[in-house]
Amino acid sequence: MRNKKLSKLSTKFYNRTYLHYYENLLLTISCTLHFFRDSRYYKNMIEGVFIKQIKLFNDDRGFLAEVAKESDPTHRDFLLYCKKVYKTRPTIKQTIYTETYPGVIKAFHWHKKQWDIWFVLSGMAQIVLYDLRKNSLTHKETQVIFAGESNPLLIYIPPEVAHGYKVLGNEKVRLLYHVTEVYNTEHPDEERISFDDKKIGFDWRTKNK
Repeated sequence: MRNKKLSKLSTKFYNRTYLHYYENLLLTISCTLHFFRDSRYYKNMIEGVFIKQIKLFNDDRGFLAEVAKESDPTHRDFLLYCKKVYKTRPTIKQTIYTETYPGVIKAFHWHKKQWDIWFVLSGMAQIVLYDLRKNSLTHKETQVIFAGESNPLLIYIPPEVAHGYKVLGNEKVRLLYHVTEVYNTEHPDEERISFDDKKIGFDWRTKNK
């Protein structure tokens, strides 16, 4: 009887170990594929930043865009990454809409726990990310993304990655973003760094070439 119990416990332990191994393997493969898929288009990819290219379905009436759904490969990669690195399964707890006028720079913000998921509804934005995480493989790396009407993207921004943007052109930017924490007015998860911070050293000027 005791041997049977030991055998069952051993089998259960083996199955859990086996499952854990393949979950980690799946995460590694998934994140690696995501990195190589996106690194063809974006230089200096920051660890944990996930980007989905939004497909537009056009006809003579206008267009339709499917922005996000739970079964998206990019969203699955995001959830797997969170499970592995943060031991959590984050959910959307608040959605925010903002408009910013042409030429304005809004930078930099960062959060200790909160993920941001950005989608530029209209206009064009030069989005700048800077990795503050000391234990990250891309610590102190800067990533620049151009997103908006002519390049619709869904961008997942991890905690402790500073983010900001500049409005390009003559149209204001309309930005919709989801966050994984409810804003707390008494204890906000909101840190700020000046847009011209010397340590980040990003040059926001448009370079004529």
